[in-house]
Amino acid sequence: MSNGMDGAVNGWLQHRMVLDDLLALVDDTYVDYKPWDGAMSLGELAVHIVTSTHMFVKGIKKGEFDAPPTENHYKTINDVRKIVQQYTEETREEIATIFTYQMKGYILFNNVRAPGTYWFSNAIDHEIHHKGQLFTYVRMIGVQDVPQFTRQPDEI
Repeated sequence: MSNGMDGAVNGWLQHRMVLDDLLALVDDTYVDYKPWDGAMSLGELAVHIVTSTHMFVKGIKKGEFDAPPTENHYKTINDVRKIVQQYTEETREEIATIFTYQMKGYILFNNVRAPGTYWFSNAIDHEIHHKGQLFTYVRMIGVQDVPQFTRQPDEI
């Protein structure tokens, strides 16, 4: 890795891999499940998690943020799982090519000017927040045995 971020990346992956574990507990019946009016569906939430983190990482590299990629072509939970796997790999590859100067560079986003390190941390926090929501969704559809909140380092 070009940026000495191995620890941060591994910490992110400990969270991201649990997304796979959660989605493995869901069947097609619940891909469009919404716990309240106006909520993102279970599928939308999973896709939002991975495309948002991807947006943050790409933006850090570019020095400015674009909108997250639009991924709404899924119909089944397996389609959602494939999108999650695709963006996990792409984001992992993008992170591997971030340089220190990009992490230290300041980027304006939502009227906040902050270094890439801040935005990377923000991306992880955003992902964790929504993963917590996904845990709630999965419990609301009746899953009793959910995974741990993070995977152990030897499991990633």
